[in-house]
Amino acid sequence: MRTLRFLLRKEFRQIFRDKSIVAMIFFMPMVQLILMPLAADYEVRNINLSIVDHDKSPYSQKLISKIVASGYFRLTGYNASFKEAFGLIESDRADLILEIPHDFERNLIREDHHEKLFVAVNAINGTKASLGGSYLGSIIGDFNADIRMQLVTPPRFSQFPMIEVVASNWFNPVLNYKVFIVPGILAILVTMVGGFLSALNIVREKEIGTIEQINVTPIQKHIFILGKLIPFWVLANIVFTIGLLVARFVYGIVPVGSLLTLYAFISVYLLAVLGFGLLVSTFCDTQQQAMFIMFFFMMLFILLGGLFTSIDSMPDWAKVITRVNPVRYMIEVMRMVILKGSSFKDVLPHVGVVALMALVLNSWAVLNYKKTN
Repeated sequence: MRTLRFLLRKEFRQIFRDKSIVAMIFFMPMVQLILMPLAADYEVRNINLSIVDHDKSPYSQKLISKIVASGYFRLTGYNASFKEAFGLIESDRADLILEIPHDFERNLIREDHHEKLFVAVNAINGTKASLGGSYLGSIIGDFNADIRMQLVTPPRFSQFPMIEVVASNWFNPVLNYKVFIVPGILAILVTMVGGFLSALNIVREKEIGTIEQINVTPIQKHIFILGKLIPFWVLANIVFTIGLLVARFVYGIVPVGSLLTLYAFISVYLLAVLGFGLLVSTFCDTQQQAMFIMFFFMMLFILLGGLFTSIDSMPDWAKVITRVNPVRYMIEVMRMVILKGSSFKDVLPHVGVVALMALVLNSWAVLNYKKTN
């Protein structure tokens, strides 16, 4: 323990001596956590819409007003023909075209008659096209229901059975996307801070030559790895605490579950992430190599972690890969505890998987570290 204490003192002095590392650890994650949720908006708004109204009737005007008033669409064209409107799509000034046919109002109010609307969607941006088409279809459906309510007289209307549907959103009642995405972004930032810095640590000593001075000492390999792991474990916990404070005071997100459960999991999780970073550093000779390797794996961890794409919607081969992705378990636990109020018993399977990863990765790092060439 005395040897480990001296190593830790040396590591902390070395970390805080480098002002750029201090900025990376504390300042950059805080700024990213404030800005990224504002930019990574799951809501698609201001969809450019071009309308071709051949009818120009009160009913068609009501439909257009209802669409524009929804707040999701921005009217960028009111064209006389579909050809003119399609030119706006070709020049990227419109995302959707709604064409209202002739005699729209006359045909619509006829009894037992259905009228058709034509919608053309620019599907280059698949997400925007899908959501835009869904929004427009929902608004047209509501408009159709309103017309039916107006055309059916009260005595006749009372003869029809009705089912009232009331929706209740659990864990995120107002469907605020920030409540959903902020815990996931915090998980990513903690992973990047711990993984990148631990990966660069041993490699940096190789480049400046101080690793040779340590190798000639009788320090055991596991003590050396612990001396490299513990400082970044402490700093990553501090970053996590700062992230929770930012989530609380900037976005008003207060964990529903216990903070002790969160810190218990993050303590085990950081052992796995730091162990992976240290393992990468034992294979690399330069910081450039370590950066590229960590960037490669971080991209996989983030894209297959369930932050932006649901794991349930991934193909089967991707689901298999996510089982060995520590970020996946971190994001799930963050959302379970912060949003659902899950207890430690609920996240215990995740703790077991991550603890096994930590044991394997750190043991591998100890075995792979060579004190002699």
